[in-house]
Amino acid sequence: MVEGSMTQGAGQGPEVERTATLRDFRVPAYVHETGPYDHSAHPGDVASPVVEPVEHPEGYTPTERDLPVINRGDTVQVTVDPSAVPTPEQQSTTGPGPLFVVGDVHGYLDELMAALREKGLVDDAGQWCAGTARLWFLGDFTDRGPDGIGVIDLVMRLSAEAAAAGGYCKALMGNHELLLLGAKRFGDTPVNSGAGTATFQAAWLLNGGQKTDMDRLQDHHLQWMARLDALTETDGHLLVHSDTTAYLDYGDSIEAVNDNVREALTRNDADEVWDLFRKFTKRFSFRDEGGAEAVRSLLDTYGGTRIVHGHSPIPYLLGEVGSEDGEDSAGPVVDGPHVYADGLAIAMDGGVTMAGKLLVQQLPLGD
Repeated sequence: MVEGSMTQGAGQGPEVERTATLRDFRVPAYVHETGPYDHSAHPGDVASPVVEPVEHPEGYTPTERDLPVINRGDTVQVTVDPSAVPTPEQQSTTGPGPLFVVGDVHGYLDELMAALREKGLVDDAGQWCAGTARLWFLGDFTDRGPDGIGVIDLVMRLSAEAAAAGGYCKALMGNHELLLLGAKRFGDTPVNSGAGTATFQAAWLLNGGQKTDMDRLQDHHLQWMARLDALTETDGHLLVHSDTTAYLDYGDSIEAVNDNVREALTRNDADEVWDLFRKFTKRFSFRDEGGAEAVRSLLDTYGGTRIVHGHSPIPYLLGEVGSEDGEDSAGPVVDGPHVYADGLAIAMDGGVTMAGKLLVQQLPLGD
């Protein structure tokens, strides 16, 4: 399955139609351990409602769908009333500004700019206009979408502009940052996957790696990604990229985890970085029975009263994915963050790569 899928993902040209499918979340089978995310346990469970085709730039290679559909009825979608949340301009100019978080972007620069404008964080020219507001990106800037490097350039620029205005724009490391770093550094060097031969280059292609991103990747992008924090806590929210407890493997404090992750990248050992990528690719730890306890294990260790994450698309957590035969072409509908695990977890990946919504949300939620 891995070899055939990689050939299809890498061989498609710019004429490939954009479809609201589950195509984009393929991770090689050797990345995952046996658990709730098991491809073999859910054959044929995906769906692909079709939307109007769009043109893609040269080198854009959308990948196959592969996440299982999780049909669950015990989760709650929280819709936040925008009129109940003050805009950045309405906030007090004394003390810290309002806190915002951004879910997975995956190269969809235009959608990101539109979402930031809608929240009053950037102006029509794309410049920071939110004063002392605080903005955290939850990781996964590249792959699958057409302009991952453009997204990174935007986040880096907004970081400087926000700091000059008395606010900040910061970012966490996602598994796709680790993947892009590994593909650039190690290429086709074999790594010890524990289940056969693997390489970062093959995994990057299977996960929607874009040739245009690799061609434009420069040293300052690599240095920026390698220095990103893995997790942080602010205003009682523990911010992470992945919905996994694997962070506990890297330290019993936020500072220790961030230091250990950066040191692992500095050592430049392919097997060590692969293990880091593999662990941060795990998902769904907070969803099933015992999910609330898994969240509490992180909160008890690192602080905070709620965890906020990206990584796992909300449509999959909810099972709202349309039909495989295309009869339902409406696609997944995500209006806002998804609260679950006894109210302790907030999911922020709206599924932009499957025609979902790119989420930018002010915290705390108005629930």
